Amino acid sequence: MAKTETPRRIRGTQDIFGEEQRRFAHVLATFERVRALYCFQRVDIPVFESTAVFARSLGETTDVVSKEMYTFEDRGGDSLTLRPEFTAGIARAYLTEGWQQFAPLKLTTSGPVFRYERPQKGRFRQFHQIDAEVIGAAEPAADVELLVLADQLLRELGISEGVTLQLNTLGDAATRDAWREALVAHFEAHRGELSEDSLTRLEKNPMRILDSKDPRDRPIADSAPDIDAYLTPEARAFFEAVTAGLDAAGVAWERNARLVRGLDYYRHTAFEFVTDRLGAQGTVLAGGRYDGLIGSLGGPETPGVGWAAGVERLAMLLEEPVEQRPQLIVVAEDDDSSLDAIALISDLRRNGVSADLVASGSPKKRFDKAVKAAPQAIASVRRIDGEVVRKLKMLGSVTEGLEAQLKTLLS
Repeated sequence: MAKTETPRRIRGTQDIFGEEQRRFAHVLATFERVRALYCFQRVDIPVFESTAVFARSLGETTDVVSKEMYTFEDRGGDSLTLRPEFTAGIARAYLTEGWQQFAPLKLTTSGPVFRYERPQKGRFRQFHQIDAEVIGAAEPAADVELLVLADQLLRELGISEGVTLQLNTLGDAATRDAWREALVAHFEAHRGELSEDSLTRLEKNPMRILDSKDPRDRPIADSAPDIDAYLTPEARAFFEAVTAGLDAAGVAWERNARLVRGLDYYRHTAFEFVTDRLGAQGTVLAGGRYDGLIGSLGGPETPGVGWAAGVERLAMLLEEPVEQRPQLIVVAEDDDSSLDAIALISDLRRNGVSADLVASGSPKKRFDKAVKAAPQAIASVRRIDGEVVRKLKMLGSVTEGLEAQLKTLLS
């Protein structure tokens, strides 16, 4: 009879454990701490949505919608999609759950997202993102706050060195229309030199030609007209307010006039934090203002701005986090003292002491195992003539407060 084959992990997914998990957890814990400093509320949304949520918000012609989404029909015949990003689902919830009454809303979330891409370093088919959004605030101050939050997050993670904030303006609707017309004319004049992908984009999404990586497109894209010549006075003032706010907050930035967002609902600020430490996948955090998104989902025109970052990519930039060791190991010296040790460790944990229990093996092996765990202290428990005897041994440096607490709890 053939041996049943063990199921394998699905390609493009990951089992996160050990050092990798500590890095992962450190990113999330730091994000939660920093978002609280900025008074952003935590929100959690479904892992899957109606396919229309993403098709209408991301655009039918984008690679995400046309090639990368995990879409399926449920038993009721509805088309559902595992979320490829967070913003669309948050915008849907803003409309359907009546959150307009709380605007402006400052929201953050985190969790798994799903895209059918070719797996490579820092890119998975199930990966994880952190996300921050401000909905209902049209002022450039909202863009500034989100960017300062992102900058502080990277600093507190210890990965800001070598990471650059690239910034651009996409202008208002009038600016985009005029610039788009000029771009189309420029690219049409070089139609015979463009790559196949850029020819497709020329018909559907001409701005995306500007960030093409194809060598055939680069000279044409580099010589395309800049948006600055088409900025309305209002759009120029908005961008100047954002950059002035960043300067006031001490956040360094660089202008990247070729940084774009192809969909029409993007307005004004577009940005990316980039590094050369991750190879081809150099963007660690990116976002922009999407004043037209909620309108595209059938709601009233509502301003919004946000960013997302891949947890895996941020974690790859971290120094190895220190593995947290227990404050105390409780050793039951023999089997007769096991219940006493359980009672003691339960009391310790209820009083806020991180502790682990060793209650198997020979007495020597029990103490060897306890020492190997590198705790700050070891408490041994043994019954002698029916009496419970507890001993405390401190290992290395320990705070006076912890030592006093342990002595009290063990007395």
